[in-house]
Amino acid sequence: MEKNVIPFVDAEHESFYYENIRRCWIEDCYHKALVYCLGISEDTRRNVDRIFDFQMNVIKPECLKEGWITSGSQMVIYLAFNLYTDTMPTVRERSRKQDQIRECRRYSVSDIFACNYARYFWAAVQIRYPEYCMG
Repeated sequence: MEKNVIPFVDAEHESFYYENIRRCWIEDCYHKALVYCLGISEDTRRNVDRIFDFQMNVIKPECLKEGWITSGSQMVIYLAFNLYTDTMPTVRERSRKQDQIRECRRYSVSDIFACNYARYFWAAVQIRYPEYCMG
C-alpha cells in the first residue's frame, strides 16, 4: 500500500505513523502494520511506549491490564499484536484452558472489526499483507 493511499483517521494518526515507523528497527510490513494500527486510537498513540518497546523490538502484552485501556483501544492492540506476531500472544499468559479460550475469542474478526475502526483495521491488514491485497 503506497503512502498516498493509506487512509488515516486524522492528521495525528498520520503524523504518529511517520514519526514512529522511524523508531522501528526495520520498516517491514510487520512494523508498518503495528505502528499504523497503534496510531488509530488516541489512547494507543498516547501510550505507545507502554504497548511496544521500540528499543527491544517487542510487544508488551501486560499493557492490556492497565487502567487506561478502553474497549476500543483493546481492539486496536489485539489487532496490532496479531498482525505483528502472527499469533495471539496474550493467550499464553492464561494458565487455565477456559481462560485461554476466552482470550482467543478476543482475537476473532467479529470481536475486533465490529466497531467504527473497521475501515482502518482493514487498511492495517492490507499494509501487513500487501502481496495479497493488490489490485
